[in-house]
Amino acid sequence: MRCFCVILLVSTLAQVVGARPQRLRPEDQLNDRPIIGILTQEVTDHEMKPYGRTYIPSSYVKYVESGGGRVIPIRLNQTREEHENIFQSINGLLLIGGASDLETSDFSRTAQIYFRLAIKANDVGDYFPIWGTCMGFQLLTFLVAEENLLSKTIAENVSLPLNLTSEASSSRVFEGFPPELLRALTEEALTGNFHHYGVTEQVFKGSQKLSGFFSILSTNRAENGVVFVSTMEGRKYPFYGVQWHPEVNRFQWNPLYNFPHSRNAVRVASLLAEFFVNEGRRSLHHFSRVEDEDRALIYNLNPLYVANFTAYEQVYFF
Repeated sequence: MRCFCVILLVSTLAQVVGARPQRLRPEDQLNDRPIIGILTQEVTDHEMKPYGRTYIPSSYVKYVESGGGRVIPIRLNQTREEHENIFQSINGLLLIGGASDLETSDFSRTAQIYFRLAIKANDVGDYFPIWGTCMGFQLLTFLVAEENLLSKTIAENVSLPLNLTSEASSSRVFEGFPPELLRALTEEALTGNFHHYGVTEQVFKGSQKLSGFFSILSTNRAENGVVFVSTMEGRKYPFYGVQWHPEVNRFQWNPLYNFPHSRNAVRVASLLAEFFVNEGRRSLHHFSRVEDEDRALIYNLNPLYVANFTAYEQVYFF
């Protein structure tokens, strides 16, 4: 569950700022069969290595499915041409948490391909959302800032309420939340945190590239006393990040971990899953053939029970 990230990735993305994505209009065409690509994560835990080189915890798959979407796994050992074809076939990308070394890993290299494709697509009106959780959040900040802005923001195995900013009330992420649930987010420990690193509020605001690209929707105070950014959304692009783990609220149960399971915690996870999948509905990408779509879906694979040696209940290995 830890997201230990050493980010030394090199990127050449120029700072991009502009008008925020438009609210959905009744006449906008929607895709009612959205498919979200989940980038596989590299296996680093010794206990998991016998089962595969990369993996996706089933909690992320169930999370997308609970929001009304389907999932295809994006393997890391594919060519750029194959990734470009996948990009044209899916309706959003989920970057999960994990423990890859972002200096040398295939995870970082592949994520950067999709990030650049998404920037280019959105610039010409081809809507494509990206969501980053924990390490995925950290990677998004690096790709935008073009430098490693991480520092120690220890929040290991702890659930926290959110300190919502003034921008949260007008955000797309929280737009569908009823007032009582937004209030609960600030008063109850509804967000599970499992990280040692993050971006502090001071550093975030001090980066012109980062603060120009993303709005800060919430912050939290780490165990070592620093304030870190915990939720963000793109000002111009439909890119979103949470330093916490909404998927655990509904789909992870290991009693050794502080997974929030209250009624409000479940409601938070449900609304966020629906939000991101609904963002994917605005993408009209699709497979050229039904047969190719059927073969790509994660339904063709079976997860392995791993609760006896990991924090997860089930994991897909590749």
